[in-house]
Amino acid sequence: MTNLEQAKEILEQNNDTCVFFDGKNTYTSKERGVKPLLQMLQNKTDVKDFSVADKVVGKAAAFLYVLLGVKELYAKVISQHALAVLQNHNIDVSYGELVEAIRNRTNTGFCPMETAVLQIEDASEALQAILEKQKELLAKAD
Repeated sequence: MTNLEQAKEILEQNNDTCVFFDGKNTYTSKERGVKPLLQMLQNKTDVKDFSVADKVVGKAAAFLYVLLGVKELYAKVISQHALAVLQNHNIDVSYGELVEAIRNRTNTGFCPMETAVLQIEDASEALQAILEKQKELLAKAD
């Protein structure tokens, strides 16, 4: 079984949102959205060359996967914009369902993170936009 197949199996069995696996080490999360990816970046978790299985990947998550340096990714659902970002950065991608864009949690429009990076093509620029949008959403929640 490949590392990617193993990650997919763990994702399904444990109902995680994302699973990182490199043959020895496994990182999993049940957090939604880009939160677990941001935490990994901020904690400088080394997942370079890991295989990843994720439930939902939009363009914002795709940029974060680029910054994390993952080798390959499987997404149950992926947006067209995310697929393009990953392919442009030579990350092997497979998926279950390809959608135009990721919807927000109330299904009333597009995901705010996807919208925040829609016009961005640089991963570092995208990270700044994601952090700003996260701060804005947290402020609204208070």
